[in-house]
Amino acid sequence: MRIIAFITETAVARDILIHLGEPIAPPTIAPARGPPLWELPPAGQRAIDPQAQPAPDYAFDQRIA
Repeated sequence: MRIIAFITETAVARDILIHLGEPIAPPTIAPARGPPLWELPPAGQRAIDPQAQPAPDYAFDQRIA
């Protein structure tokens, strides 16, 4: 793909967008949302992650010998 034209005139760009059936106004911005409403675990307790893997039954050493 290569650039064949660079349009700087607003009226020309608007006419092209209208001809192509594209919107000429920017989309509306949705209002900000609040945080999700899930229940947090009691203080001092960890949340249980359903996708967490259990610790292995053997010692695992990552050092290079």
